[in-house]
Amino acid sequence: MTAALGLGTHRVREVAVAVELAAASPDPWIDTAPNYLGGQAHNRLAAALAAHPTVPVATKVGFLNAAALSLGRAANVVPAPDAAAGHSLAAPYIRWQAEQNRADLGRRRLAALFLHNPERTCRPDRLHERLREAFAVLEEQAATGAVQSYGVASWDGFDTGAFTVADLDRLAAEAAGSADHHLRVIQLPVSLVASGALTLALHGRGPIAEAASRGWAVHASAPLHGGELPQLATAELAALLHPRLSIAQACLLATASCPGVSRVLLSASHRAHWTAALGALAAEPIPPTRLRSVLDVLAAPRPG
Repeated sequence: MTAALGLGTHRVREVAVAVELAAASPDPWIDTAPNYLGGQAHNRLAAALAAHPTVPVATKVGFLNAAALSLGRAANVVPAPDAAAGHSLAAPYIRWQAEQNRADLGRRRLAALFLHNPERTCRPDRLHERLREAFAVLEEQAATGAVQSYGVASWDGFDTGAFTVADLDRLAAEAAGSADHHLRVIQLPVSLVASGALTLALHGRGPIAEAASRGWAVHASAPLHGGELPQLATAELAALLHPRLSIAQACLLATASCPGVSRVLLSASHRAHWTAALGALAAEPIPPTRLRSVLDVLAAPRPG
């Protein structure tokens, strides 16, 4: 069984259309962040979400866009070093931003709340301490019912060794005072371009496999590498992956077929693109042996 499709809003253009399409999907999910769409994602989503009160919505905390910086400073929740860095995991800010996110999105409860690229926040030697403090706030949010679960959305934190899934599990348990914590999802880029985690997962290793073994959800971001992959890939590559799918569909199915990935996040505003994506994910998963062979081909040195 392949992963489910969710709406990612980082690059989405027609927000209202995209929300309607996502809401009508078999397993709806909308992923966003306050700094998406030039800092307007929450405001632009709110009206469309009002018509779909039961669609799960996940958002993030961490980056300080202009509005968060101004309001956060006024509320005295943003430390000066974090303001200069444009990113904060300070407990008062996390608490304040979580409430602000719910108000902006018109949701009393968030399906998930992610720490957004926490590897950006501070010196490496202090990162785990800051993560533990942030997790403690997110455990409070879960205890009050404000969030269903929380997680980490990272661009390269797993690749650089800033943290591992085992680190996150341990820090969340310390924050909760129990192994029964609410950190239950991670998000990271997975594609035929950003293939490190995919390659590891195909061998039962790495963050995807480690998260899945704990029963956590794994959300794959940038499955088409910011929309560039359909131009980078070839018809021959698509045929290797799945002979009856387009290049974009085959590349999307490759991510969705990664063992352990439970959801693929796609920014799509047009009905044809969304329908094509649903069709791709309805296909039989690409076998791991074939995916490994394709990745070996992509990794092979090119002549000349």
